[in-house]
Amino acid sequence: MSISARNVFKGKVSAIRSGPINAEIEITTTGGDKIVAMLTEASVLSLGLVIGSEAVAVVKTPWVTLLSGTPEYRFSARNQLKGLVSGLVKGAVNCQVKVALSGGGTVSAMITNEAAADLGIAEGVPVIALFKASHVLVGVPA
Repeated sequence: MSISARNVFKGKVSAIRSGPINAEIEITTTGGDKIVAMLTEASVLSLGLVIGSEAVAVVKTPWVTLLSGTPEYRFSARNQLKGLVSGLVKGAVNCQVKVALSGGGTVSAMITNEAAADLGIAEGVPVIALFKASHVLVGVPA
């Protein structure tokens, strides 16, 4: 599969919390990382999502926010993945930051160079990658 989004998490549906309009879908990767997506009930039905079914969670890099240091606040983002900075590619204004997750996967974020400097982003620095469940696209095998 080719897709322009850098963050593609393959796994299996491990939880479904249904509501009258939306459902919360949890996908657990082979490495054990958990990604939560917010979908409409119609999407859950049309994709045929059930516990144990194969699925992929897709997140574009601009939707990922990085947090470093000791958090002063708790955040509403359902997805909060801890990891270590494993790569940094600087551009003129932005940089792409790659984060190695404990489960063996990676997540990429696109942040400004100024934010990277403020956060002390460098290889080996621990960070938390935050993104909202509503920013997760879910796909299933065709």
